[in-house]
Amino acid sequence: MTNNKPIRRGAFSRGLTLSIAGARAGGAFAFDSALRKLRGEQAGNRERLDREAQRFARSLGELKGSYVKIGQLFALLGEHFLPAPLTAALHQLESQAQPLPWRHVEPLLQESLGSRYEELEIEPHALAAASLAQVHRARVIATDDAVVVKVQYPDLANMLDEDFDAVVKMLRLARWIPISRDFDSWLETLRTQLHAEIDYPRERAIAKQLASALLKYDSLRVDGVSLAVPNFWPRYSGNHWLTMEYVPGFQAGSPEVAALPQDRRNALGRLMLELFFVEIFELGLMQSDPNFGNYLISADGDQLTLLDFGSVMTLDEPVQQALCDTIVAGHRNDDAALLSGLQRLGCLKDDAGSHAQQTFRTFVVNLLEPLRRPSELPSEFLNASGDYCWGRSALLNRTGRHVAKSVASRQFTIPSGDFALVARKLTGVFTFIAVLNAEFNAFEVIAPYLNRKAPARNRSRRRT
Repeated sequence: MTNNKPIRRGAFSRGLTLSIAGARAGGAFAFDSALRKLRGEQAGNRERLDREAQRFARSLGELKGSYVKIGQLFALLGEHFLPAPLTAALHQLESQAQPLPWRHVEPLLQESLGSRYEELEIEPHALAAASLAQVHRARVIATDDAVVVKVQYPDLANMLDEDFDAVVKMLRLARWIPISRDFDSWLETLRTQLHAEIDYPRERAIAKQLASALLKYDSLRVDGVSLAVPNFWPRYSGNHWLTMEYVPGFQAGSPEVAALPQDRRNALGRLMLELFFVEIFELGLMQSDPNFGNYLISADGDQLTLLDFGSVMTLDEPVQQALCDTIVAGHRNDDAALLSGLQRLGCLKDDAGSHAQQTFRTFVVNLLEPLRRPSELPSEFLNASGDYCWGRSALLNRTGRHVAKSVASRQFTIPSGDFALVARKLTGVFTFIAVLNAEFNAFEVIAPYLNRKAPARNRSRRRT
């Protein structure tokens, strides 16, 4: 499909393309498995698997829209327990989002806004594009305020479940994902996440809730750097479009941010980590998509703006408590409490053997390395002042090896969907700090939480 056509296509043609890709990949895996058995080989034909996985990912990319978003979620949340060729191929979808031409977008906005459309001066060229929506810069004519308008692609709500089911069906045909109740639960978490990301009234409500809550915490102002949440314009927002103030800034990986002074990058990194602990231990309300595009850093580095609240999730009280307990136990090297937390999070079976327990214990303890007391930090990752160098540590690469070992264990169980989302968040936070090349010791961040439990909250549903 070219950029001259809208995203929507017939369900039959969309499904047929995936069926062909899935059947080809399924044949590749079955053929590879048979060859390995006949030859007594442990390793498969990686080139064949890579080729067919890439073919499947290309099929998703060609269909655009929700298919791309579904593929992205599978890549991000299943990175450590889906086949490596599949996740590697699906990660390529992250850079494929292209905006719809203005001639397709303008009628959507005219219909949605009605007479209010004339109150805005909207730039035809998209400021940014994602798999489910795109953003245009605009000006409120009466006040001269700079805003951005986020418009959702048409018919998403109507076809989201159909598209999700089609992808799952083809992945199972390809034998890339198992048929099990544990995995079905994980899939439903992904489905819920997809629907949350197109619920714009919910997104506005979450943003307002976060903006109010974050003002209460002194820890969220670090060495002259503060957090911000954009203001929304209700008059120009609805079920399928949002308008908020325009905030200039740069992403974490940009040259402009890399050029900031070391102490400012240190403060930004610490602020990001402080935010994670406030979300987990205090709010139980967590932005689960730490994509760099969801954060903007001001030119002077004195403000970190949070964007895109569609993927904010509310942790069930038992999940929040288990997660807090696991973090504290891992930091304290309390094996019994750590095992209990991992079991409650669904990472270990109750009867898991010593090998699985040790593998997960090592993973958690290693992941929490930057949070150790200064005297316990590895000397090879410290600067001359004794500060932990996040970029130099290559922490995620090292901990990833232990995840691979756990997946290979017969006692490994698929983590719950909630845990997968939290892991995605923590991985993103650490990546954010590493890309900043921040240098600071994080023990002071975790220290206030080591003797505390998550606050009790009455909640009947996992997401707000």
